[in-house]
Amino acid sequence: MMTLVSYDVSTMDKRGRTRLRKVAKECQNYGQRVQNSVFEIDVDYGTFLKVKDKLLKLIDPEQDSLRIYYLGNNWHSRIEHFGTKSTYDPEGVLIV
Repeated sequence: MMTLVSYDVSTMDKRGRTRLRKVAKECQNYGQRVQNSVFEIDVDYGTFLKVKDKLLKLIDPEQDSLRIYYLGNNWHSRIEHFGTKSTYDPEGVLIV
């Protein structure tokens, strides 16, 4: 299931900068960064519920914002990309 996760974490103090790093790291553990605070995460529903729970525990809802867009399994027809950054295929071959 493909989801798009975006966040805006307040960095006005040291705790905010720490939260920002933790949120970004958690998203990087499961997805691909497509813009500064936007990740595409393609995992099964159970795994995504765990990711969502972790992210909700990391943010401060009084200062931060977390948005999740559920694109589902038929996500190919819902994404268009224009511009300089080349896209990737999350279902393609991964070379490490």
